[in-house]
Amino acid sequence: MKILKNLVLSAAVAVLAVACGGGGGSPGETHAPYQITLRAERTQLPININNVGPGIGAYAPYTTVLYVNATDGGNAIPNGEDGVFSCNASGGLSSGPLYYLDGKDEHSTDVTQPDGSVVKVPNAYRSITLPSNAGGASFHFHAGDKSGVATITCSVTDPRDKRQVSASVSITVGAATRSPARADAFTQVPGYLGTRNNPNHIASTVAIQARVWDDANQPVPDPGAANVQVRIKPVGNPAEVGATLLQGGAGGSSVIQFPTLNGIAQFSLASGSNNGPIILEVTSDRADNNVANGIQDPVTSLMQVYAVNELATVPLVIAETDLGTANTGVEYVRSLVASGGMPPYTWVVAGLPSGLTADDTGVVSGTVDAPPGNYAVRIKVTDANGTTQEASAKIVVERGIAPEDFVVAGCPASQDINTACAIGSVAQGKKFSYAFTASVPGVTWSFSGLPAWLSGSSSGAVGIVSGTAPADAVPLVPPSVVGPYSFFVTATSGSTSVTRQVVVTVN
Repeated sequence: MKILKNLVLSAAVAVLAVACGGGGGSPGETHAPYQITLRAERTQLPININNVGPGIGAYAPYTTVLYVNATDGGNAIPNGEDGVFSCNASGGLSSGPLYYLDGKDEHSTDVTQPDGSVVKVPNAYRSITLPSNAGGASFHFHAGDKSGVATITCSVTDPRDKRQVSASVSITVGAATRSPARADAFTQVPGYLGTRNNPNHIASTVAIQARVWDDANQPVPDPGAANVQVRIKPVGNPAEVGATLLQGGAGGSSVIQFPTLNGIAQFSLASGSNNGPIILEVTSDRADNNVANGIQDPVTSLMQVYAVNELATVPLVIAETDLGTANTGVEYVRSLVASGGMPPYTWVVAGLPSGLTADDTGVVSGTVDAPPGNYAVRIKVTDANGTTQEASAKIVVERGIAPEDFVVAGCPASQDINTACAIGSVAQGKKFSYAFTASVPGVTWSFSGLPAWLSGSSSGAVGIVSGTAPADAVPLVPPSVVGPYSFFVTATSGSTSVTRQVVVTVN
């Protein structure tokens, strides 16, 4: 009887165990994981070079809306307050490009305008949180003034098992043109260098960074070859002598070529023994962003660096106020020179004739297109200590001479110098003269290669050759004097000149 009772009790326990899941505990509720999607209305935006603010609609070309949605087994997840979705700019562009644009005060800042009015400006974020409404939410991405690709990631957490799922979308802002539009350079602090072996132990080298920008003012893409050329531009400054450019472990040179990294490349300038300004010319090639294969379409800028012997031992002085002569249609480059004070110097120039500009390093350059005459220029220089000096200067504009201004009768303006223009003939023993004229005033004349029987001279604005043609001796002693006699005539106006080859024949 006792055995039967034990059997019945064991069976009851077994049934209870089965009902409880075999004694291993409840397996819990099973469900499908959340699914999340993220999409952008536009995945390509123009670069925002004017930093226009964000907005909504057709008049907000730099802003796009993003939509995030989550489902549970094909159905929208439950509604929830702020924090259901978390979104952030997870890669790419560095500035905060995310906006709520929901009109709420906590997502904007009051900004006082110059007229005293106050406007609400939307805040920018790198990460935001959003509520769930019918399983979804929306927010905005706004392009800045830097091109690139931004990756936006949103995530949602299932409250039942704390499992997190996420989705990402990429948005491209602008696009690099790969074509250089601007090349420039700047020096490291203090912005000057000492002369070689200067007695005050001022460093005789200075690091300089060259930069190349595209049409959207973005760094050009990294090239496959050298895309920057820097040279010491020879303009007659004493400090040019012995100065060299250094880059990449190579020996010093007056011209170097090298590639940029993210639009920037570094080199050094080493001084010579003379103090004064050194002009550097920075060039890239718009045609193919490559200077190693020749420069087809140059993009160029100039900068000036001072080599000094000593610092701030004498007052700041503008060294010269005569800017010389600029000829129309001819490149003009001039250094503004100061002494004393504390370099580097910053320059401001007013009153330059049309076509010429001055940068803040003191390089006046360009091609003048103003009428001839004397121009009064105002110069102001400021040194590193903030000391300023001002002076009046002058520059003379003269009309340069061009090929079409000096034409020999019967020959075109494009006549090659290796082809002689005929100016007539003369019989043996007879006198010959010819007058050369130009269509611009102030021309001087010179002659080279004249035959012994001709001489050259000037009379006002006219160049003249004259003389008596030789005659053969009787009886004839070879060689005969009969034949062509060629020589060169040069018309000069200021720093410009045109040379023609001419020929006169003795009969």
